[in-house]
Amino acid sequence: MADTTEPLLLPAPHPKQRQPPPRTRAWGCGLTAAVLVLLLLLLAASDPLRPCCRLFGEPPEPVELTLLAGATEKGAVCLDGTPPGYHLQRGSGDGANKWLIHLETYIFSNRNIQGGGWCSTVKDCSNRKMSALGSSNFMKPILFTSAGILGSDQQLNPDFYNWNKVYVRYCDGASFSGDTEGRAQDGSILHFRGLHIYEAIIDELMRKGLANATQALLTGCSAGGLATILHCDDFSARFPRGVSVKCLADAGFFLDVKDISGERSFWSVYDGVVHLQNVREVLPKECLANKEPTECFFPAELIKSIRTPMFILNSGYDSWQIRNVLVPVSSSRDKSWLSCKDNIRNCNSTQIEVLDGFRNSMVNNLKVVEDKEDWGMFIDSCFTHCQTLYGISWNSPISPRLGNKTIAEAVGDWHSRRRQEVKQIDCKYPCNPTCSSLLPT
Repeated sequence: MADTTEPLLLPAPHPKQRQPPPRTRAWGCGLTAAVLVLLLLLLAASDPLRPCCRLFGEPPEPVELTLLAGATEKGAVCLDGTPPGYHLQRGSGDGANKWLIHLETYIFSNRNIQGGGWCSTVKDCSNRKMSALGSSNFMKPILFTSAGILGSDQQLNPDFYNWNKVYVRYCDGASFSGDTEGRAQDGSILHFRGLHIYEAIIDELMRKGLANATQALLTGCSAGGLATILHCDDFSARFPRGVSVKCLADAGFFLDVKDISGERSFWSVYDGVVHLQNVREVLPKECLANKEPTECFFPAELIKSIRTPMFILNSGYDSWQIRNVLVPVSSSRDKSWLSCKDNIRNCNSTQIEVLDGFRNSMVNNLKVVEDKEDWGMFIDSCFTHCQTLYGISWNSPISPRLGNKTIAEAVGDWHSRRRQEVKQIDCKYPCNPTCSSLLPT
């Protein structure tokens, strides 16, 4: 299945080395095997939606892509007009009537998160039509093994391992929120129908058992994290009052801050998305009554009106935002900044002060969460982005910890109400020794 399943990552072969002397060869082989096993285990923990080590038996079965039925008639199509899709893995045991819906981001490599992002211009959206970010023609089956909150190992994912899990593919370029049409550069139609995609897929899942859920959790990472914030109350409203419905937004708390050149470059991106794709329908009416639609697309405004219990998971030094919001390509050609945003360990003291300012803005914007009784948050100081889908971040010996709790433990405590309050904000970088250099960036 290696050529038909995504994403699949195999370790690269090592170059040939000179053979050791006969007396040391056996010891060397034993050490090499031990190191290889350790590397494979770390690889399995650090790569979301990928198979576990093939050395230990047959790989798990991939979760097939299900295309939305009647997508065209419902006006719920990807940018190129193809039907959107999702991957459904059925629950078992006491998880048979519990559902986790994950709104996709897009992850390309094992440790470098490039994200699904958004398309804010006709050119950008036209380009996405030739990938899975804009067309289901490029989508393939995936594997949930070792994928953090989507994993099926009870020891690593004790609160959600046997739930029904759905991975909803992202192919609209506006966090499942657009509702209009445009023209591509070649004259073909660009379908900005993210809102219809979200609604139609949730409707289809309700018919497949979601309507009978006793517990439901809407999650998403990055652009999918923003989508989770945008749709949280709507998702909750679809269930009877007795059903436990909550939301978990991972790395979706994007900030409206100036970049290092003093420009609001990221505001321009969101402004393009809001107007090109007509996202007004998903924005809070209370916000629209007093502010520009673009401002209402930022999470700092969105969370003020959300009533459904939500957990905000984010890094105060979010690697994607540092690279694309605080230090975008347009803001600086200084090589020291290029090195700094590639790896926070390369930053000098002046640059760290700038990053601290970014972190402080996030903490200030999250103060409203302190007054929301059923909400939770885990804001670490690790240089990373998206932490629920990676086993190494979610729950492993080197996972980030706050209050001596991994992310999986903190989310579980909040979701199951094992603790009265789960609201943790880390100290400033580099204070947290659990922020491993092996975390995905």
